[in-house]
Amino acid sequence: MTPDQQHEIWKMLDRDRLADVARQGPEPIFATISGAHLYGFASPDSDVDLRGAFMLPASALLGLHPPKETITIEDKTSIDLDWVAHDIRKFARLMTNHNGYVLEQLFSPLVVLTTPAHEELIALGKGCITKPTVRHYQGFARGRRHRLAEPNPTVKHLLYAYRVLLSGIHLMRTGEVVANIQALNARFALDEIDELVARKRAGAEKMPLDQQDIAHHGALLDRLEAQLQDAHDKSTLPDQPPAAAALEDFVIRLRLNAARRMEA
Repeated sequence: MTPDQQHEIWKMLDRDRLADVARQGPEPIFATISGAHLYGFASPDSDVDLRGAFMLPASALLGLHPPKETITIEDKTSIDLDWVAHDIRKFARLMTNHNGYVLEQLFSPLVVLTTPAHEELIALGKGCITKPTVRHYQGFARGRRHRLAEPNPTVKHLLYAYRVLLSGIHLMRTGEVVANIQALNARFALDEIDELVARKRAGAEKMPLDQQDIAHHGALLDRLEAQLQDAHDKSTLPDQPPAAAALEDFVIRLRLNAARRMEA
């Protein structure tokens, strides 16, 4: 995502307000923007998906009852916003489980809150990009294709299908997590995507697709699905995350250091 694209998104959003919402729960390790704003086709009334990680105190993990490792805070006062975050242990487990969602959140360039631990987590995250992550993108693409086959498919549904396929192909080929469809299309150069993004951002996300649209885009999506499989078959990414042990050490160190500060 270029600086100009990021600037355009921040003009839609109040970063200070987003940070205030994230701080209503446990102190965040990081908070970033996901969803349509990250994907590059937000319209002025798009929901805001705020995602990230926090750290529970050690005492919460040592008690009799399992702690709540995920928080959700909704704010509908001025925009439709939800803050969903995981305790760092759960977030790290997801990172090692070939989870494209958390990797996209971690590497999102739309940063609302950051810390030194976030920077370290990003470095470790580069060692959690694996070949089996393709399953995330293939599964998401199948879900979008099924929705397109149901009654009243829209521009929005189609863009989500394109976005996830392009992200998956790029990841398998390069090992780079890119979720923004405009940044991806600078490499793929598909005129159809530029036209769909323009329609979506103009407020036409719910515009129904006609049968000619569906047939044309269906053929292109078929080709992209084949490209994703081919990219996976040729990928040199590891089957397991090489950073798993270092990530576990990081989580333990972070929690112990926080406990020592509490005792001091």
